[in-house]
Amino acid sequence: MSTPLRIALVDDQALVRHGLSALLGGLGLDIALECADGQALLDALDATPVDVVVSDVRMPGMDGITMTRALRDRGSHTPVILLTTFDDADTPLRAAQAGAQGFLLKDASPEDLRDAIEQAAAGAGWLQPVSTDPVRERFAYRDQAPPQETFGEREIAVLRLMAGGYSNREIAASLFLAEGTVKNYVSEILAKLDTRDRTRAVLKAITLRII
Repeated sequence: MSTPLRIALVDDQALVRHGLSALLGGLGLDIALECADGQALLDALDATPVDVVVSDVRMPGMDGITMTRALRDRGSHTPVILLTTFDDADTPLRAAQAGAQGFLLKDASPEDLRDAIEQAAAGAGWLQPVSTDPVRERFAYRDQAPPQETFGEREIAVLRLMAGGYSNREIAASLFLAEGTVKNYVSEILAKLDTRDRTRAVLKAITLRII
């Protein structure tokens, strides 16, 4: 029998944390940490490592996006899934740029959240299917010609991490790949999107709804 994934829950509302803990525990996940804000999570992780962090976006003190950025700045590759109401168009993009692997609406089902956690732990990203048209319109890339070839699951995972600002070395560590392999994936992505750099590739991928 496989070892349950160890999860950290971060939310300033105790009832929300305890409710999520009970639901996810019932779905076979191990809730190793419950924290009231981002700083509490950062302080606790050294002593209690986890496989995935699930955090609210908006919290008093250190919010979820600032917490995610702080994790990445100190070299942590622990996947982060942010729970949000998507009440402003910038939230998904800001979260990805900070290094989050996923975003879900707060009213997502426990099963959807468990699936997102499992995919993040396996190195994939997750974007719940909600309207992100305002974000896509704001950052629309001028060249909207579709790629000549489809993208594989691993290429999508690399693209999502590129969107989060990860370097090739960081992507390699996150996906358990050799850095040279990641470099090859990035080259293939640029070629498929007919773009000459990472920024244009990410913008075009967002515009074409590839990520």
